[in-house]
Amino acid sequence: MKASQIGLWSVWVSGILLIALSLYATQRLPLSNTPFFNHGSSGDLGTPKITIFTAPAPFTGSLATKQSLAIRSWLALSPQINVILFTQHPSAASFATSFGSRVLVEPNIDFTFLGVPFFHSMVARSQAFTSDIYVFMDTETILLPDFVLALHYAYQRDNDWFLFASPRNVSNFPFYLDEDGKYWLKEDGKRIRIEKLQDTLGSSWQWSCSEGKMLIAWNNGELPLHHGVLPPFLYGRGVHNHWLINEVLSSGLRFVFDASWAISIFALDDSKHWSNGLVKSSILSDTEKGSWKYDGNSHLAALYGSSSLHEVNYSSVMKLLKCDGHYLLINSTGDALHPYAYKRMSLRRASIAKCWRSKKTLACVSGTKKLQNGMSGYFLKDRLVPTKTLEFPFSLESLLSITADKNRTVVLTVAGYSYKDMLMSWVCRLRHLRVTNFLVCALDYETYQFSIMQGLPVFNDPSAPSNISFNDCHFGTLCFQRVTKVKSRMVLKILKLGYNVLLSDVDVYWFRNPLPLLSSFHPAILVAQSDEYNQTGPINLPRRLNSGFYFACSDGSTIAAMEKVVRHAATSGLSEQPSFYDTLCGEGGSNRKGDNRCVESETNLTIHFLDRNLFPNGAYLGLWERKNVKSACKKLGCIVLHNNWISGRMKKLERQVLSCLWDYDISTRMCFMCSENKLTKSFET
Repeated sequence: MKASQIGLWSVWVSGILLIALSLYATQRLPLSNTPFFNHGSSGDLGTPKITIFTAPAPFTGSLATKQSLAIRSWLALSPQINVILFTQHPSAASFATSFGSRVLVEPNIDFTFLGVPFFHSMVARSQAFTSDIYVFMDTETILLPDFVLALHYAYQRDNDWFLFASPRNVSNFPFYLDEDGKYWLKEDGKRIRIEKLQDTLGSSWQWSCSEGKMLIAWNNGELPLHHGVLPPFLYGRGVHNHWLINEVLSSGLRFVFDASWAISIFALDDSKHWSNGLVKSSILSDTEKGSWKYDGNSHLAALYGSSSLHEVNYSSVMKLLKCDGHYLLINSTGDALHPYAYKRMSLRRASIAKCWRSKKTLACVSGTKKLQNGMSGYFLKDRLVPTKTLEFPFSLESLLSITADKNRTVVLTVAGYSYKDMLMSWVCRLRHLRVTNFLVCALDYETYQFSIMQGLPVFNDPSAPSNISFNDCHFGTLCFQRVTKVKSRMVLKILKLGYNVLLSDVDVYWFRNPLPLLSSFHPAILVAQSDEYNQTGPINLPRRLNSGFYFACSDGSTIAAMEKVVRHAATSGLSEQPSFYDTLCGEGGSNRKGDNRCVESETNLTIHFLDRNLFPNGAYLGLWERKNVKSACKKLGCIVLHNNWISGRMKKLERQVLSCLWDYDISTRMCFMCSENKLTKSFET
């Protein structure tokens, strides 16, 4: 009996000791600033996977040094950080190679003809990458370890969130990373602790006024960032980050907070060097490097979203800070919220816990309020220019020097506002084929402005006809007759400036780049598409030269012949197409040679009609009526396919979309591949 009681007592004492040890161990666990919550996503054991997206300038000269240092500082913070570089410059691929799969180059987004990426395309493309947290930031900004700690803290939240952080400018950053990217070193090669590094920089930094260097981040949650669509802002050209923050706040779908005081972001400088390698800066004058890109972004911000109606004052946004080892969220009055006090879609006020009411904490909050007062307010309305006229600073000559290829060849198209969507589908297809040497001649101001905002190399023709019909300007109409004569005048003008021209209407779908084949023809030969629909017989019969697709060299014979065409068309009551044939091949085909050529006797220019299997018109072989147009054309070996021989703009659009030969998303203003297209989209009327 006594032994039994002793045994029971020993069990009871052991139990008490285990409970005490358990309670002690619980008290010793880290507080909320150490995340160990598994969200069931791609993070390992609750550690979130962070993907940083950026758009670097070419990795050359001093820019290569700055950008390399910045990106290495990001990668050094955690093995769970990966970097995506949005660029088409080959130097980025060379840079990324040394980092393996942690740094990837993504060229498949929309860029302007100057190589500037579109912000909306970057954001859309980022969703193709699996990540727990998405971060967008400038490539010349340094990150320190508190970046990861702050994101880990945010990752624990139960609701979807969005944060932003302003960078701190430093005039001098006398530190660099060792070869392994593990330790920061001083200029003398000695290691320096992060705390010491921050103290050294603490007396010299000031808040950056550069909107483009701001950091934004959000979690991979269930809710979108905001209502509506993201406009086609030019990345790094002002407004877009503040516009997005304003829309996220206005939409109320996510909890938004300012992490500027919790994340150390150091901007190496405020200069921006944008050519992205596609355009040499030396080509552009100071005027051409001016503010038109910023004006375009401001114009878009005024047209889209709620910014023109109302906006949130950033000083009233919740601030995240770390005081005395704990993260706090404070409002503009300095009241704090316990990190677990807010739930999805709502905030519940709570006082600071007693253990947090320390002198250090209160001093930290007070100091942050003083720093906040030192930050100048940003009001988006002040940057909006809804009625300002957008004008390119580029002359036709400067556009030619920028866009022409090494053979001094350009691809020219002419379009009015009713065909703006087809213009963009044509442009997207050329971008997919990596054809960059194209120019757009706008027939009206609306098309000109639209093209500027879409990043196209556009110029307007002051002599273009006015009052162009929106829906009634197809083949056979009086409007069509007036508009087509602009094309031959523009081609002649460019030929006289010393450039070869491939004229392509926007309704010509390109399966492959035709320039290698067309350029193989000798000078004094104009090659053109045949409009003959009969499968057999000559293809150079009267009035069968299609002036919607032809290639002309800049030589004496071609220029002289084109002058004759333009003069003939100016006095004709028809479109320019009959003038081409009657002038070059003779009325009734008197200058025909064989089944596929003509020779203009005065200028000795040869006109070669292209093989219709390679360059079919809209009536040849009934290709547009095939169940699978793309497959039929590829089997035939088509290089292009003309969407002509159909009357009416809407019918033309419908036929091209339903045939899966459409490459532009009208709703988002972005290029896409046909497989991504939902063919149920309706068109504007």
